[in-house]
Amino acid sequence: MKVVSAREAVDIIQDGWCIVPGGFGSCGHPDALTRALRSRFLETGQPRALRLLFGAGPGDRRGNGADALALDNLVAAVIGGFWGLCPKLGEMARAGRIEAHNWPQGIISKLFSEIAAGAPGIVSPVGLGTFVDPIVDGGVVDTAGSRPLVERIELRGNVYLFYPSQRVDCALLRGTAADEHGNISFSEETSSMDALAQAQAARNSGGKVIVQVKRLVGARSARVSDVRIPGFLVDYVVVAGNGDHPQTYGKSFDASYTSRTARPAAQTRVAQSTSLAKQIVTGRAAMELIKHSGKHINLGIGVPARIGSEAKRMAAVDYTLTVESGVIGGIPDDGLSFGASMNPDAVIEQSSLFDFYDGGGIDIAFLGFGEVDAQGNVNVSRFDGRMPGSGGFINISQAARKLVFCGTLTTRGLETEIRDGRLVIVKEGTIRKFTQRVSHLTFNGARSRDAGQEVMFVTERAVFRLGERGLTLVEIAPGLTADQLREAMDCDFKVPGNLTTMPVNAS
Repeated sequence: MKVVSAREAVDIIQDGWCIVPGGFGSCGHPDALTRALRSRFLETGQPRALRLLFGAGPGDRRGNGADALALDNLVAAVIGGFWGLCPKLGEMARAGRIEAHNWPQGIISKLFSEIAAGAPGIVSPVGLGTFVDPIVDGGVVDTAGSRPLVERIELRGNVYLFYPSQRVDCALLRGTAADEHGNISFSEETSSMDALAQAQAARNSGGKVIVQVKRLVGARSARVSDVRIPGFLVDYVVVAGNGDHPQTYGKSFDASYTSRTARPAAQTRVAQSTSLAKQIVTGRAAMELIKHSGKHINLGIGVPARIGSEAKRMAAVDYTLTVESGVIGGIPDDGLSFGASMNPDAVIEQSSLFDFYDGGGIDIAFLGFGEVDAQGNVNVSRFDGRMPGSGGFINISQAARKLVFCGTLTTRGLETEIRDGRLVIVKEGTIRKFTQRVSHLTFNGARSRDAGQEVMFVTERAVFRLGERGLTLVEIAPGLTADQLREAMDCDFKVPGNLTTMPVNAS
């Protein structure tokens, strides 16, 4: 192991290499390394045609994280799970400037261990019936006509998808501290994500492992339980400056992320205030959480991420919240700190948590939506000129026993008020989210019905359930009628004779 500068470390990267940028969304990315790699390319034109492989694409929508590498000729191809925080890479994919594949985040998370083990890939039912399935798009999300890498296979009479392993030439990772032997501790990181498996995948592919840390420490000074990457896997260590190593992009440091008792810190980059409509959605969705005591709950990104805080405000305690990053218990943070939880009970490997998810361990999942159609199909991966990707949505939505999709009926410009206990639409959103047919198939309503899942959609105006013949209205906000809902939707729904009034209290 050598301690070098960020530039010296990335100078080893060669044309065509497959790079694994570490981190989970807004947490744990080695920005000093990706910035140095970007600077090297801008100065020298090298390296060229890199391939990126990531699960939850690290970034902040402002050019940090993996988006630092979003330059023509620097990157040629990407296999990624969640792209939402890396919009520049998404733009390159949609413009056909790179080869781009969107695989389920849980698949990619577990693929690193398969690569490390020398296995050919992963065989899984995850993704069947979605855009990842070769009978649909095969996971290809670029416009250049790239060939799908995912294959549909039959094994013992059942159909599965095969996700092939990829050679990893270099892993760019992050930890808190390194000792003189290269042992990397994660004592102040929100989680270890997939760092160990990524390091092993690179080493066993004949590649290099570069780790960014905040500081160097004496030999054996770190607690053994804090060391997540053993030194024999590490080739280079880079000590980052203060500005290159925030705990998350939303908070420079919050002791509650690694403690069960510390008081949460304030956001250093404040998220946009939540609209009344989204507060109503959050409050109604939290009621579903409270109904089911003793359950294991997953909260998705966006509106669902606020449900944990709302449930705590409502004094609900008998449940366990998890976030795909591997964090269990506590209250998941949101915005540019999504992936971290305040006062968690435990932190495990991301891939281990996805094993639990895929096996049916989730009782209830609260997820967002970009588009919904009359058959209950959902699109979260490509809509409205954006390509956030599927993230862990496909793994979670195909395995959870109950699904609560959360979002507003329309978006972009929606304004609402509560007057005399009634919901008033002051200004309608210009984009309708309930459409005739989803433009990208991330969740298959028919397959969900066949699997016996309970599915509901919570909006600021109404609650729908997915039945045998599509969407059924079950609750409506006071002051509104079913016909008024239809005026804001491009798909129809069934109306039973026993509608319930939906609560519209702001959270």
